[in-house]
Amino acid sequence: MADLTALYARFRESSAVSTDSRQPQEGTLFFALNGPTFRGRDFAPQALAQGARYAVVDDEALANTNPERYTYVPDPLVALQELAHYHRRQLIMPVLAITGSNGKTTTKELVHAVLSRRYQVQYTRGNLNNHIGVPLTLLSIRPGEHELAIVEMGANHQGEIELLCRLAEPTHGLITNIGKAHLEGFGGVEGIVKGKGELFRFLEQVGGTAFVNTLDARLPGMAAALPEQITYPGPTDTYPAELVSAAPQVVLRLFNGDTVEAQITGGYNFPNLAAAAAVGAYFEVPATDIGEALAGYAPTNNRSQLVRTAHNEVLLDAYNANPSSMAAALHSFATRPGRPEDKVVILGDMFELGTESQREHAALGHLLADLLLGTVVVIGEEMRQAAATNRAAQYFPTKPAAVAWLQSHPLRSRQILIKGSRGMGLETLLELL
Repeated sequence: MADLTALYARFRESSAVSTDSRQPQEGTLFFALNGPTFRGRDFAPQALAQGARYAVVDDEALANTNPERYTYVPDPLVALQELAHYHRRQLIMPVLAITGSNGKTTTKELVHAVLSRRYQVQYTRGNLNNHIGVPLTLLSIRPGEHELAIVEMGANHQGEIELLCRLAEPTHGLITNIGKAHLEGFGGVEGIVKGKGELFRFLEQVGGTAFVNTLDARLPGMAAALPEQITYPGPTDTYPAELVSAAPQVVLRLFNGDTVEAQITGGYNFPNLAAAAAVGAYFEVPATDIGEALAGYAPTNNRSQLVRTAHNEVLLDAYNANPSSMAAALHSFATRPGRPEDKVVILGDMFELGTESQREHAALGHLLADLLLGTVVVIGEEMRQAAATNRAAQYFPTKPAAVAWLQSHPLRSRQILIKGSRGMGLETLLELL
């Protein structure tokens, strides 16, 4: 096996790091990662043939066939992570880690928009926020080119954030909130507090800085031991902000008194906007640039997107869902201006709730019954519990069944919220609306 310095030398000679032989490979360092049903080494020759400069494999015999192009390692994933950590040690720049139960990707995108007004920023693309994605993000940072990095960290069990922090060694950290996401893996809300809190505990150990959302009652206590805390958005916080309205786009007043009308919808996104403003102010981005960046950010990827179709106004928030984000979205939607009878919600199963799934879906049914909504459509096996506690809901066990109903009952001149877990794929219903 080549030592880490030799592997790093090959990395420095390469154009980028790749883990997918189906993607363009010109000049890349290809890591042949293994999956549950495949061996990465089987794709390494293809990657080299397509232009990869080097391939990292766990097959010593294959590596010996061409040592000039192959590097042997016992475990390509471990090698990828160790290489990323080694590279991080060469970087002299702030690294901001962002995690949380809800809104971390939106917050990351907003923070990037703000910081890019002053700095050359590298950041997590898409949702590459796990034990593979974080190393890939770190290895995409170029010394001398980038001045600051934003690393999104996702987790569905305790210990995962701790691992990602060891790899990325963040100097700054932000936890968006603590909510009921991935209950199955974390073992309940207290497990989520411990798991997400691993970021603040790492910062405490290294003397880092935490951005603390004081609207979430748990976060100030979780950050209490940190010597440097930047708080937001309360009136006595470091960087206060005020929610002016959310009908439907969020309007907020920043710490300097400027009012910003964002393109993002839902009052639940106010803390995400305020977080980006606080981070920008801390890193000395001019307030006018902060406001312009927040106003210019347009959500994508089925996250809080306001879509005006030929027939309806649709709030498409179908990237993911858990009890906390579902409740926040529903409360925000129900308070939007407009007649209750014109409001429609189309909701899909919430995944990864474990033993809490039935109870949480039943609770959702009770919430839906309490809100002023015209039509409620719930889809999926788990949503059967929501339908049982809200008999006014239209229930469909599968998406095709819901599609058939929507085709025979076309919705017109309505406000519609679509929300569900990623695996439900509810964004495909948009073409019917």
